[in-house]
Amino acid sequence: MSPSARRLALAFAWLALLALAGLWIGRQLEMTGDLRRFMPAARTPAQKLLIDELGEGPGSRLLLVAIAGDEPAALAAQSDALRRALATDPRFAVVANGDDAGLEAIPERLRPYRYLLTPSFDARALDADLLAEALEERVQDLGSPAAALIEPLLPSDPTLETLALADAWQPEHLPQRLHGVWFDRAGRQALLLAQTHAAGFDPTGQAEAVHALRAAFAQVRGDSASQLELSGPGAFSVEIGGRTQREASLIGTIDSFVFIALMWLAYRTWRAPLLGGLPLASGGLAGLAAVALTSDGVHGITVAFGFTLIGVAQDYPIHLFSHQRPGLSPWTNARALWRTLGTGVASTCIAYLTFFVSGVEGLRQLAVFTIVGLATAALATRFVLPALIDADGPGAFRDVAASRRLARLWDRVERWPRLRAPGYAALAALAIAVAALMPGSFWQNDLSRLTPVPADALARDARLRAELGAPDVRYVIVLQGRNTETVLQASERLRPALEAARTEGALEGYDLAARYLPSAATQRARQARLPSPEALDAALSQALAASPFQPDAFAPFAADIERARTAAPLRATDLARTPLASTIDGLLLQRRGHATALVSLNGIADVAAVARIAERHGAQLLDLKHASESLVAAYRERVLWALALAAVLLALTVWASLRTPRRVLRVLAPMALTTLLILAVLRAFGVELNLFHLVALILAAGLGLDYALFFDHAGDEREEQLRALHATAVCSLTTMLVFSLLALSTIPVLRAIGSTVALGVVCNFVLALLIVRGPAQGAHATETSR
Repeated sequence: MSPSARRLALAFAWLALLALAGLWIGRQLEMTGDLRRFMPAARTPAQKLLIDELGEGPGSRLLLVAIAGDEPAALAAQSDALRRALATDPRFAVVANGDDAGLEAIPERLRPYRYLLTPSFDARALDADLLAEALEERVQDLGSPAAALIEPLLPSDPTLETLALADAWQPEHLPQRLHGVWFDRAGRQALLLAQTHAAGFDPTGQAEAVHALRAAFAQVRGDSASQLELSGPGAFSVEIGGRTQREASLIGTIDSFVFIALMWLAYRTWRAPLLGGLPLASGGLAGLAAVALTSDGVHGITVAFGFTLIGVAQDYPIHLFSHQRPGLSPWTNARALWRTLGTGVASTCIAYLTFFVSGVEGLRQLAVFTIVGLATAALATRFVLPALIDADGPGAFRDVAASRRLARLWDRVERWPRLRAPGYAALAALAIAVAALMPGSFWQNDLSRLTPVPADALARDARLRAELGAPDVRYVIVLQGRNTETVLQASERLRPALEAARTEGALEGYDLAARYLPSAATQRARQARLPSPEALDAALSQALAASPFQPDAFAPFAADIERARTAAPLRATDLARTPLASTIDGLLLQRRGHATALVSLNGIADVAAVARIAERHGAQLLDLKHASESLVAAYRERVLWALALAAVLLALTVWASLRTPRRVLRVLAPMALTTLLILAVLRAFGVELNLFHLVALILAAGLGLDYALFFDHAGDEREEQLRALHATAVCSLTTMLVFSLLALSTIPVLRAIGSTVALGVVCNFVLALLIVRGPAQGAHATETSR
């Protein structure tokens, strides 16, 4: 077999192996969207609630729905049809639009418990006088338009406690009703509330619910011109995820074309982009496989960030190609570059290795992905890629050192003044001063400022939330105890104070589990007040004497009273598979040996007053915005400590490779100076730094170290300097164009990473030339020979 045939066979074998690996990984990979994997361990009660519990809470699972664009009657019909369509969808726990479906909250098997759930008989006994009044009212009701609703309930519920409970369980502030369903104040939008089973921290589940809701609306709308508006945390997460995916796909496509075009222009052979992509693809698949084998689920952020971070691996074949020349064995070339390339790879991996001490599962996954990916790409470049390079044939790489344009460019570079130690010390001092003294906050702790959701969408969310009386997602009262009974009793003691606060205007409304499920103690007290069978028979006989009802008409009522009087108190577990279960589960959180009751709030006008009420009753008002900010600060502190450790390990790695203090300082100086300059420029433009800037700084540092190492590797030999210049220029251009596109993104996360790395590429390249390059020896002789 000829050498060219062997190379072609090896290339196809490599591609086949990648395809098989991709198929295997596709079957093994389990994607997850739980954002809590990228959160640090909670330390305060508010942080614990935010991470471990609030993702299951009512506010985070609500989708606010508005239908507009048609006549009110048509909108009401669509609202009702949409509610019926979603009521059987397993992705939704509750869908409400103000119709008269409240009776469904109490299934038939639990109807007798209404006498333990209702407060109607707490102040007044269920005696003959009360029954007589109730029967008189029922006679009037049967002659009213409500007869069709009341008549089926009458034999078992003459006091209509079922309807009383359904009414009491309605939201505190209901929108107006037109044509039997909720509408906004202007009467132009039909409103619905949809509560998902998926937690707020589950973007995948939220996306499925949103897509199901939109699909159901498309069916019920028919030919109408009406339009659907969605808001709420789930809707925002879907919008963010969709926009991020679209922009990332577009940027990835452009990146591929840029890489192919630049590789062809740089080496003038189609083999360069084809061969150059193989180590990067190998690294990506190896990283995915490593995460799949070491974790029970791979987060989508790990995949997205991982492929961004291992983008530095595209530089490895570029260095090999730029240093290749006719007559030089590719294996010899790879071996000569390996010490320098390996030092850069090891240093970058060390930086990501520190993510293991961050205490964050998502960052550990990211570290595994990046380290394995970079190492695989480097090893593939060293031990496999040379076998595909033709040293002397028609497909051989030309010697870039023979380029006259590159020589003229290097001549100009050599006229630049070399930056000495006093110069870059002064530059570092200036950058530190700018970064430290610029006005405004240095760090950005507000997670809401990272959202790409437009301001008008946030305003619409606030308006719909006010119309529907949805709970506030910032403040929540927390009561904690040994078990659910403890926290339910505490909730009952707190409720009168909250009612007084609402009357005084400190808040507009609240919701708590005890509103639906009284404590066992309260239920037992109500059982004790229910009449015995003999007393009830006597009271019924007396009440029926003056009514048109038959003496035996209310036998089912007597049976329900007796069942309620002798039943065990209703517990939260008894509500499983009922409409009440989702409401209770969101407000009553049970763990082994511990329970938490949440009180959701809306329309808080006096935060201090509500906080005092909570404190007096052994509860705590949590500001989840403050909790998220403190969590971010704690997260950042751990990452900064990890980066400090990385800096020390990185310096030791470079020292182990170069062994000369002067060379080590020259190689590390551009990277360190670039980091300071990036911080100074960002702060000069008023940018508050976030966690994504830190991740981007690591990537920029890895790139800068590679540039400096290869300029140091070139030494003072002019031809090697030209090859190093060509390699780093091609690497810089490809990286610069990709991250410049990211910097133009509408997604704050992508924009932060893109602007930081793009700025870092420019600074690293220029500073490496100013600091690391050595004076060329024999330049005049080389020019004369040409």
